[in-house]
Amino acid sequence: MSRTHPDASPRTASEIDAATPADRDRWVDTLRVGSLLVVVLGHWLMVSITPDGQITNALAVVPALQPLTWLLQVMPLFFLVGGVAHAHTLESLERRRPEPRGRYAAFFRARATRLLRPTLAFLAVWVALGVVADLSGLTSRPGDAGRLARDALVMVPQLLWFVGIYLGACAFAPLMRDLHRRWGLVVVVVLVLLACVVDVVRFGGGPELIGNLNFALVWLALHQLGFAWRDGLLTTARGWAMALLGFGAMGLAVAFGPYPTSMVGLPGEAVSNMAPPTAALLAQGIGICGLAVVLRPVMARVLARPRVWRSVVLAGPFAMTAFLWHLTALMTVLLALRAVGVVQPSVASWQWWLTRPLLFAVLAVVTGLLVAVFVRFDRGPRPAADAAPEPRGWVDPVAAVSAGVLFFGILIVSIVGVDVLGNRPVFFLVGDVSPVVGFAVLAVGLLLLRTTRPRAPRT
Repeated sequence: MSRTHPDASPRTASEIDAATPADRDRWVDTLRVGSLLVVVLGHWLMVSITPDGQITNALAVVPALQPLTWLLQVMPLFFLVGGVAHAHTLESLERRRPEPRGRYAAFFRARATRLLRPTLAFLAVWVALGVVADLSGLTSRPGDAGRLARDALVMVPQLLWFVGIYLGACAFAPLMRDLHRRWGLVVVVVLVLLACVVDVVRFGGGPELIGNLNFALVWLALHQLGFAWRDGLLTTARGWAMALLGFGAMGLAVAFGPYPTSMVGLPGEAVSNMAPPTAALLAQGIGICGLAVVLRPVMARVLARPRVWRSVVLAGPFAMTAFLWHLTALMTVLLALRAVGVVQPSVASWQWWLTRPLLFAVLAVVTGLLVAVFVRFDRGPRPAADAAPEPRGWVDPVAAVSAGVLFFGILIVSIVGVDVLGNRPVFFLVGDVSPVVGFAVLAVGLLLLRTTRPRAPRT
């Protein structure tokens, strides 16, 4: 699915509308941009700093707000849209290059490059900030300032969990697309059932580690729905069924099961619906994807209006960059307010609600400035996803190995943070892991991916 380049010459709404292919699914593009925007606004609403200098979550402070996450947890929509996009890319690649050898490497390299280029720029800045904080003695300082610095170096990079999981979905996309072609929606049903079995074992006294299987099963099930969307299998009637069954199952799971109310992770929770993802989160994801299916005909008519479609097209190229940098903007503004003595109102008080629009406006300006600086890393040269397959037989296996290494590298960094000089270990899966280890794993994955690049033609 192509995207309008942000540095292209300005065009009117009617010109953009006329240039859009008739078969383009405008609602899919809108869901991609809209889901990331909701995540940004949700984080701005939830994250706060307490008077004693601790980073906290408004949902933990005021549990009555937690049902908002039943609709504001929109990451399932991004994986749905990802499935649609990957189906399109794979079909295009197969048409242009019927020879299968090297096709997987070309596909994964293009998708990984698109994700990793802006991610590495983000990490470079935050590693530099961590180095400065360590060398200046800020992270070792006792009291609120030192704790805030250490927490920020761990908290802000946590959003990279999404990049790691999505990269994993990219790695599995060719295989899952083949399974979809053969079995259709049966694949989704099987993934859902397996995710439920994992939870039964996990909460039934089995090893806690088994729950991590749902990082694959839950997100791949939602990604698989994108293939069904692309092939026209998600009718309006099925959308209603998904919404009713999904939200109904989520409600029962929260009311009678071991699942918390919030569909996002909260500090201090004994059980999180996100890490690892649970059957309750999968049910919520199916429900909200069902709503997207139901709204598709209505939104298609709305997006047929040139001015409405123009706003989506113009926002699209900046969405990923805004996602990566919105927490940086939030921490910058909150720390600046704290430094000048501005005390934030109590969460969910009337003063808190009244000041949110003003805070959001300031955050939008700061995020916009960061996007203006760093969007160049998101757009860059377009990866050649449809390049000729590699004649070297080993590039596909190496690309698959690089996918696994990159997946773990990014996830480790997202959990342990970027304080490479402080290098404080954090528990990951089976033991303590430090930031240096995370970056070492990430570097190995990047080197492996680099070896799969096409060779220059012989002259």
